[in-house]
Amino acid sequence: MTIRVWGYLHEYEQERADLLDAVETVFESGNLVLGASVLGFEAEYAAYHGVGHCVTVDNGTNAIKVALQALGVGPGDEVITVSNTAAPTVVAIDAVGAVPVFVDVRERDYLMDVDQVGAAITPNTKALLPVHLYGQCVEMEPLERLAREHDLLILEDCAQAHGARHHGRLAGTMGHSAAYSFYPTKVLGAYGDGGAVLTDDEAVDKRLRRLRYYGMDKVYYVVETPGHNSRLDEVQAEILRRKLGRLDAYIAARRAVADRYADGLADIAAKTGLTLPSVNDGNDHVYYVYVVRHPERDRILDRLAEHDISLNISYPWPVHTMTGFAHLGYATGALPVTERLAREIFSLPMYPSLPVDVQDKVIATLRDVLTAL
Repeated sequence: MTIRVWGYLHEYEQERADLLDAVETVFESGNLVLGASVLGFEAEYAAYHGVGHCVTVDNGTNAIKVALQALGVGPGDEVITVSNTAAPTVVAIDAVGAVPVFVDVRERDYLMDVDQVGAAITPNTKALLPVHLYGQCVEMEPLERLAREHDLLILEDCAQAHGARHHGRLAGTMGHSAAYSFYPTKVLGAYGDGGAVLTDDEAVDKRLRRLRYYGMDKVYYVVETPGHNSRLDEVQAEILRRKLGRLDAYIAARRAVADRYADGLADIAAKTGLTLPSVNDGNDHVYYVYVVRHPERDRILDRLAEHDISLNISYPWPVHTMTGFAHLGYATGALPVTERLAREIFSLPMYPSLPVDVQDKVIATLRDVLTAL
């Protein structure tokens, strides 16, 4: 059997009874849209983060989109973010008519280089969109200072950072709003698509609720401002309620996998030029993915595939190099660290129910491949 970076079948086997009960709970409720499960999950997810409001939506891309709209970001506004991210981060900015402005990432952690953000601010800049990538948080204090100095908004992209902390503060609690994805692979993943926005701003909360329901508010069938049909499904909400209670356990299991990789690879990494993940001071990493780096990445992946280990690259094509964003005018070499990483990074299998024997096979095979380079 081919080893892949993610799978849900072991988790499903362990949690099957509870997951099927979640489905049964919804089907027996008599309400399949915006019912008790959505309302319950929203309240519980907000409480987990200690914020006032959570508004669920149908996916993480729309979470960013409606969050930007609710914050008043629109055509002509510039939003500073990174190109080393999943394309949906930038697709959502483009979808509201705003202009993505990219800064490079840092060599040591692959996160937004906050030292470059100040120079990227123009009179058109409306928001900063840091991406808490791979499971750990961007250094937020410089961004918070810039936001105060220039009257900017901060929208955190937390799609890969459920439960991550920065100096004790949870991802999603350090900006004006935060967007989440509950895609199945995520640290907190549904069994389908899902997303959410967190905010402490009551006015933003109200706008979000209108936007995800066609633009309707108190009177159904009356659109106050044009919106979307972006509701989270009741079944997914109930599954997420059950899984939220296990989130801390999922994170602990991911950290155990990361520790096993580090223990099994540290010595060979030092000898062969493999770079293992680093954790910044003050960060609690949740290891959404376990990203390593090597200049011979493609050769390594080919050799591992010969042993039925099929790994992933997050991400092989920086957003600014994609045809769909050529109009932004970023030439090759504009973001040198981002472009170099795209040629060198790859991800080892990572999920809470990853069997120990699979972890050990990955470690042993990767050691052999590295030694033979």
